[in-house]
Amino acid sequence: MFKLISIIVSGLFVGLAARYLYPGTVPMGLGRTILLGIAGSLVAGLAAGWGSNDGGQVSRAGCIASVLGAMVLIFIGRHL
Repeated sequence: MFKLISIIVSGLFVGLAARYLYPGTVPMGLGRTILLGIAGSLVAGLAAGWGSNDGGQVSRAGCIASVLGAMVLIFIGRHL
């Protein structure tokens, strides 16, 4: 249960950071922001090839990659 809550909270923070850093307005609600953050983390993980097993530790590089992955998803969503 705690893992699910931490995924939702981290998805919220990643989604909010991506919306804040993306140029222009990104109109979406709280639920879509959380899903954007979770999907951005998945995109970043797939791009990295799931290469490292850090034992669940939080890393700055992983957080930055997650935000960039979410920004890529915003870009794709706007231009398709």
